[in-house]
Formats: sequence, C-alpha cells, structure tokens
Amino acid sequence: MILADLVSIILRLAELAFAAIVAGLNGDYLHSVTGTSSWHLGRFIYTEVVAGLAILLAIIWLFPFSGSFIHWPVDFVISVAWFVAFGLLVDWLDDSCGDVFDWDGINFNGTASCAQWKAVIAFSFLSAICWLVSAILGIYWVRRHTAPAAGGYHRRRWYRSRV
Repeated sequence: MILADLVSIILRLAELAFAAIVAGLNGDYLHSVTGTSSWHLGRFIYTEVVAGLAILLAIIWLFPFSGSFIHWPVDFVISVAWFVAFGLLVDWLDDSCGDVFDWDGINFNGTASCAQWKAVIAFSFLSAICWLVSAILGIYWVRRHTAPAAGGYHRRRWYRSRV
C-alpha cells in the first residue's frame, strides 16, 4: 500500500497549502475591517477557524503512518465544514464580481478584491475536495485492512505468506 501512503501524503500537502492560502487571504480581509461587528463577519471568522483547524490536522496527519487512515470520519467532517465555508462565501459574493467561477477580466492591480475573493472561494472548494478524497481513501484503506464481523473471513496474520 505504498501507493495509498504516497497519495495520502500528496493530499495532505495539498490540504495544507490550500488551507494556508485561504487563511492568509481571509485573514488579510479580517485585518482590514477591524472595528466591524463580529456578527457581520461571522462567515469570515468561520472560514478562518476551519482553515486553522485544517492546517493543524493536515500537519499532524502528514506523517505517513497507517494509523492516519483511520481518521477518515474527521476528514469527512472537515470536508463538510469546507463545503459550508464555500457556500457561505459564494452566498456573500452574490454576483457582485460576476459569476463565481468566471475568471475573465480579473486584474491584479492595487485593489484586487474580486480576485482575492474568487481565489478564497476556489481554494475553499479545492480544499473540500481534497479532504473528501482523503476520507474516501481512508474508507477504502480501512475496508481493505479489516475483516467483516460475521462472514467467516479472518484477517491474515502478518507472518503468513500469500503463497
């Protein structure tokens, strides 16, 4: 299962990178609107908390141990949290910068607020997909390495060969 370990490491690195990008861009916005009511910034604070939690968990689970695959329920919960953040940000953008995934006409001169928000939305979606794939990989790994409870199957001992 070297391939599963390699895919898991690549996914964790992508999760870490995407969460760091979202945390940085979203944190920049939160810093620029200091003094605003936290009630109006709820979706951004939620996104920042999800990004921070994703960074922490991606760093912890980056190490390639087979035990990291058993955390698939948490991977699924984080994926759902990212999808919620994505939905909240898309709802907030509300076509004020054009369609959400329309990247035509975005310029990166001094004030690139539309480009910044579209990047946050895109990386939130990518992070949600990566966490979901990690959960699916974890389910696959756990199903493959555990025996059914009542089916007459038993787990192969580590010292027995297949031949």
